[in-house]
Amino acid sequence: MTDSSGPTRRAGLRTALAVLATVPVLGTAGSSATRHESPARGPLRPATVPPLKVMTFNLRYTGAKDAHTWAVRRPVMRALLHRAAPHVIGTQEGLPAQLRDIEADFGPHYDWIGKGRSVEDPEAVAVFYDTRRLAPVEHAHFWLSDTPEVLGSNTWGADYPRMVTWVRFRDLRARQEFYLLNTHLDNASQYARVRSADLIATRIAGLDRSLPLLLTGDFNAIAHVNPVYDRLLDAGLVDTWDTARAHGGAYATYHGYKPLTPNGDRIDWILATPGVTVHREWTDTFHLDGQYPSDHLPVQASMTLE
Repeated sequence: MTDSSGPTRRAGLRTALAVLATVPVLGTAGSSATRHESPARGPLRPATVPPLKVMTFNLRYTGAKDAHTWAVRRPVMRALLHRAAPHVIGTQEGLPAQLRDIEADFGPHYDWIGKGRSVEDPEAVAVFYDTRRLAPVEHAHFWLSDTPEVLGSNTWGADYPRMVTWVRFRDLRARQEFYLLNTHLDNASQYARVRSADLIATRIAGLDRSLPLLLTGDFNAIAHVNPVYDRLLDAGLVDTWDTARAHGGAYATYHGYKPLTPNGDRIDWILATPGVTVHREWTDTFHLDGQYPSDHLPVQASMTLE
């Protein structure tokens, strides 16, 4: 895939890595501006389209000094992602080398879009996608602050700058477009989380409401019992866990390498516009020899977008 403003995304990544110390852009060629592309529009939706496989996953950053280093976790992450084969993943806490490792482990059919949350801190809320199924039409980033277009801005007392990466995708099988927004709300400040939810709701209202929309993330707020959850549902979204026709195992999505908690708190969610049909949703407890790929469990769903 090419773009009039630069080379392909992977070529752009290689170029960006050479100047990573000064440019916090990850995974895409260096511009932070919204990108527009024009894949050819095909015929009406085919009679049979496989469900879209969606995941949200806090990857856990690579710098933790404990027994669960990235070197230990990476083979488990690779096995999980190959087994799950999602079409799109909203990730949180990814650092540049870690995201490049995941790209390499996924293989040639996956690409990603992401940008560091500040000049000093390249952690991203990157979106990975299967290029055989999805093509990005446009994408952009905004920061969860009073100055959302300012890279690294933090005006609500959050521990870290927080942001949203959003992508307008075209589903190459369903011949349909949809939005995916991905975020990671602050771990410490409820005020910052509530203000962030309000801003996300405002931004959603400004998008093309005729298209389906998904919101993935680690919200650091428990579903059903936190105002953050209520405000996002008030924005016209539904919790896909609640609307799913079938479920796999239900566990607290953060485990911290302790025994899993059945029917525990969900702080990692997939929200959607009401027309989305969720065939099945589950928390994935995959591990190898007792090692989990992260201190969170990924949440997965298979769905049809309408």
